[in-house]
Amino acid sequence: MRLSIDEYSKKFKMSKEMIHSKLKAKKLNYIIENGTTYIIVSDSASEDDNQTKPEEKTAQMVPQALSRPKTTVATVLALYQRENRQLKDKIIQLEAKIDKLIDDKEQMLRYERDKIEEIYSAKDEQLKNILELVNKKFILEQKPQTIHEVETFNTQKIPTASEEDESGNQEKVVELRDYLKTLDLKSHQRKIIKRRFYAAYDNDVRIMQQNGKLYLDFSKYDYSDLLSY
Repeated sequence: MRLSIDEYSKKFKMSKEMIHSKLKAKKLNYIIENGTTYIIVSDSASEDDNQTKPEEKTAQMVPQALSRPKTTVATVLALYQRENRQLKDKIIQLEAKIDKLIDDKEQMLRYERDKIEEIYSAKDEQLKNILELVNKKFILEQKPQTIHEVETFNTQKIPTASEEDESGNQEKVVELRDYLKTLDLKSHQRKIIKRRFYAAYDNDVRIMQQNGKLYLDFSKYDYSDLLSY
């Protein structure tokens, strides 16, 4: 059986100072639980206590206390080791919970990021389609005649200056190079004018092209701005 220091002091008529002294000298068998010291007393010693004097009791208990010091230390170590294991298990459990919370948070962030990227991607695609439609409409509004003129012109044969229509009048559609030869211009001047016509071809409805040559229709258009030098 085990007794606290107070219980041991009352039972064996011994002062607490003496009990503490014996404990320090390891003359008593004891254990510590939850910060409380308990002295181990055998049942036979408790029964004989009523028939012996305190001095005899002490003499009988000293050999017993001295005979079991290793058991007492081992018991204390075992208690510490058990508490240690319990603390380690709790730490492992807490670490596992923390890891799970971190994984859940990362998964949630990845889901939100993918969702936002998907929304912005859809918006970008819609905006791209709208811009393409606006751009096409703008081009059609800016150059409706040029596109029409080129498509119509490419399907027809361009009459030369020597050809006559049904009424006997000559057509006024001439090839640019031939027309420049009829002008009183120097070679470098003709080259500059030709470069000017080729540069304006894409944006000027007055200039027609066939088989790599540029043609001018004086019956419809005035070219004085491009021919000036």
